[in-house]
Amino acid sequence: MSETLLIFLSVAEIVALVIVLAIGLMIVAGQLRSIVVTLQEVAFGARAVERQLLAVQPNVSNVNWALEEIAKTVPAATEKAGRLARDQGGTGRRSPGAVRMERTRP
Repeated sequence: MSETLLIFLSVAEIVALVIVLAIGLMIVAGQLRSIVVTLQEVAFGARAVERQLLAVQPNVSNVNWALEEIAKTVPAATEKAGRLARDQGGTGRRSPGAVRMERTRP
């Protein structure tokens, strides 16, 4: 083989390598663009959730207060219901599936 042919083949090989690498980089760039779009959607959703959770925080104490009030009221209400049942001729016994509610402190 002549020296000129070897030089031409070497240059062609380098050009082919550069073209293959360029195509590979373009594929990777396209995938990265797709990932960027997905991450932007996720970030938008996370900000929306954060805004919604900010509205929940002040209401948690109100809900806790209401639940504490209910927990204070339930024992008296069950006692009163038991007395009414006994006064009206009921046995005052719990049914086998009934559960006694007791307030526990955390």
